[in-house]
Amino acid sequence: MSDPKRIFVIDTDTASDDAVALMMALRAPDVQVVGITSVAGNVDVQQATRNALTVVERCNADAPVYVGLAKPLLRPASDATFFHGHDGMGDLNLAPPRLQPAGLHAVDALIKLIGEYAGHVTLVTLGPLTNVAAALIKAPEMARQVQQCYIMGGAANTIGNITPAAEYNIWCDPEAARIVFHSSMPVLMIGHEHSLGNAVLTRVELDDIRTLGPIAELAVDCNAAAYRASTEWLHEAGLTQPDPVAMSIALDPTICTVRETHYVDVETQSELTRGMTVVDRFEVLKRPPNIDVCYAIDVERWKSLLRELLGG
Repeated sequence: MSDPKRIFVIDTDTASDDAVALMMALRAPDVQVVGITSVAGNVDVQQATRNALTVVERCNADAPVYVGLAKPLLRPASDATFFHGHDGMGDLNLAPPRLQPAGLHAVDALIKLIGEYAGHVTLVTLGPLTNVAAALIKAPEMARQVQQCYIMGGAANTIGNITPAAEYNIWCDPEAARIVFHSSMPVLMIGHEHSLGNAVLTRVELDDIRTLGPIAELAVDCNAAAYRASTEWLHEAGLTQPDPVAMSIALDPTICTVRETHYVDVETQSELTRGMTVVDRFEVLKRPPNIDVCYAIDVERWKSLLRELLGG
């Protein structure tokens, strides 16, 4: 008898790198994605929903998509279309998906699904934490029901990608991030810095991946705008893929090679450092640790898993 599949719930502001992360989870043979919840972030929540439905449809998968919150808890929405293209998918002008979103609101879907699979759910967050925070406010017990939460967000080493101090997902809704970080949910924070340097996908690597099949072709093509932003704005040697890096760790936790538990807080007051994830690595604050932090990854393994799942 085969082992039961791992249960994943994915919260996402679906744009180009989120799309690749979704592809990885939907194509992982040992994973069942029981729900995808959309949230405003990279693009507005309706576009994020449409993009998620497109990926589910292209992967010929069976995973309901639930529409979530259209703005952060206390702030106006701030998209990242400058990075991902106006549609979040590299402006490919993809045909509208035939699939329709599920009827339940994403916040209620999170509470329902995580409660239904309590103790067995891997929650992966790829966007601002608005939906998750709202769900925790409504049902605080959800924090204890999640087996493990992998958050693509923040920066353990203060390398921002939207401001000098902050990563976009946390900056977008810092109040929500603070709620989640202090909820007692078992969290691994995977900062965007793990998608930089030798973790980028070079032009040669992307061209090679594109030959693996139609899903891989879509994965590369929808990141065209992100590739330009990564190389021209971030001055990296290739495409940064923070969401797929985080998903690779959710799928294979050994890809995170250095994992430490620390007290981590989120700056919500200062405009200079709004959204900064303040990691007390040396315990100078003398406060109990609240989340785990990823400090290093196995770059070769992350790229290998990406190829394996896109080409499988």
